[in-house]
Amino acid sequence: MEDKYETLKIVQESPNSGVFNLIINRPSVSNALSIDFFHEFPKALSALDQNPAATVIVLSGSGNHFCGGIDLKSLAAIANDNSGDRGRTGERLRRHIKFLQDAITAMERCRKPVLAAIHGACIGLGINIVTACDIRYCSKDAFFSVKEVDMGITADVGALQRLPGIVGFGNAMELSLTARRFSGEEAKNLGLVSQVFGSREELMKGVCTVAEGIGEKPPLAVVGTKAVLIRSRDVNVEQGLDYVATWNSSMLLSEDLTEAISAQKHKRKPSYSKL
Repeated sequence: MEDKYETLKIVQESPNSGVFNLIINRPSVSNALSIDFFHEFPKALSALDQNPAATVIVLSGSGNHFCGGIDLKSLAAIANDNSGDRGRTGERLRRHIKFLQDAITAMERCRKPVLAAIHGACIGLGINIVTACDIRYCSKDAFFSVKEVDMGITADVGALQRLPGIVGFGNAMELSLTARRFSGEEAKNLGLVSQVFGSREELMKGVCTVAEGIGEKPPLAVVGTKAVLIRSRDVNVEQGLDYVATWNSSMLLSEDLTEAISAQKHKRKPSYSKL
């Protein structure tokens, strides 16, 4: 896939692999996120979502860190935008915040699973990003901080909404109010990450193995499982059950189901059409 981004790189794991690496690519500033990132990120996700060759996306960071938070120049530009009428300035800021939120939520809109491979720092906006990923892994050197309160900000692009459902309300409150740094091992104990790897190399190899395994499964079932889980998170059980019944009434009777049953019956590896 042609690389046409300033803040990101897209690299296919291997020529025949369905795993595509989406890499935050601002290593000189510890992958601190500029406004350009928020324009490019949803476009890159949409391109991968619509690419039939892509089955799973692995999100990582180049250089020494996954994400060092927001670029301070971008933050200063927002803070200094106070010209003119107070109400219009506030309305403009609200639209800007919604734009930032939408860029992160693009990971949940993406049909393909997004796996986070975290090394080094995952601070502030980094937490907002990884909590919107479908599965998270980290290396032993990773460290985390819900940093916004130290910067005079109420975190506003997803961490305060998604983190409680991942680590529990009490843990999310403590981490968000103290902004304290915590390790990859603690992140594992909290449930923020599924596994801690000994090194960055082991992390990328291990996450790729998981991604390849997911990519070999029936595509409609993978897409449906992600969509139903995200929907069910935000509604009650009855509504979630109704949603999956409606989903499967249109998706269940597919070539994927026939192929999965046949492969099980004949003890062979299944082969599925791309989405």
